[in-house]
Amino acid sequence: MSAALPFAAVGTSLIAARQASAIGSFNQAVAERNATIAEQEAEAQKKLTTYNLNKFNQSFEKLQSRTRVSLLKSGVELSGTALKILQSNAEQAELQRNVIEYNGQVAEAKKLEEATFARISGTLARRQANLAALGYISQAGTSLLSMKQVGLI
Repeated sequence: MSAALPFAAVGTSLIAARQASAIGSFNQAVAERNATIAEQEAEAQKKLTTYNLNKFNQSFEKLQSRTRVSLLKSGVELSGTALKILQSNAEQAELQRNVIEYNGQVAEAKKLEEATFARISGTLARRQANLAALGYISQAGTSLLSMKQVGLI
């Protein structure tokens, strides 16, 4: 039994190397899945921005129509102050559209950054696992070399 003990250490090191590699692969797969989810969320954010812009445009058109109707009902011509009101509304609406687009782009970029970071983390986890596996293999080699020097093999 004592003669088999050094070989058990070599076997254990090789098994640990295989497990380290498997763990690295698993962690990389999890990170890749997280990256895919973040990319899907970025695409959803892009669609949400488009939806919000369309909804805002509809609301703004209703507001402009109501304002125009109110002005015309009161007997005011669409010139001078009345025209300035409509023009001011249009300018404010354009600013609001820009804010909606900007916020949507920032949220989308944040999700894409999360995806990139997840992929980098996955690659790093895989490389760390490969280094750990290499360490275990090196341990097995050292054990074999020691056994050869002692005359066990």
